[in-house]
Amino acid sequence: MERWFEYRHTVGFEETNLVGNVYYVNYLRWQGRCREMFLKERAPAVLADLRADLKLFTLRVDCEFFAEITAFDELAVRMRLQELAQTQIEFGFDYVRLDADGGELLVARGSQRVACMRGPNTRTVPTRVPEALEAALKPYAVGVRA
Repeated sequence: MERWFEYRHTVGFEETNLVGNVYYVNYLRWQGRCREMFLKERAPAVLADLRADLKLFTLRVDCEFFAEITAFDELAVRMRLQELAQTQIEFGFDYVRLDADGGELLVARGSQRVACMRGPNTRTVPTRVPEALEAALKPYAVGVRA
């Protein structure tokens, strides 16, 4: 079993600048997309909770670059659980370029910290990480701080 949840992406022209490099903001978008696909595929019960009053507030994101990627590169965004606290979760992300010959190259690494909140937008309060989300994340815990 893999120790990460993987979201695959093909880089498009609209995600690059004039010289063909990927815009920084796209790495952050891919973190969010990976997290969304994780919820859809591994924690669908949490989606109903999100439609009710659960909110996942992104508190912090970062990304460190090691190599450039360009249009039509195949990318695997691999998400793992780094920390699970009562009301917050920290995810780690590896961005891996997948070569046609089966090779892989780590091109970037990032993280994202999320707080679980409930209530109306004007009066949200911290809440425990839902049990269904905790259970879905457990297989992806690598050296988790609890």
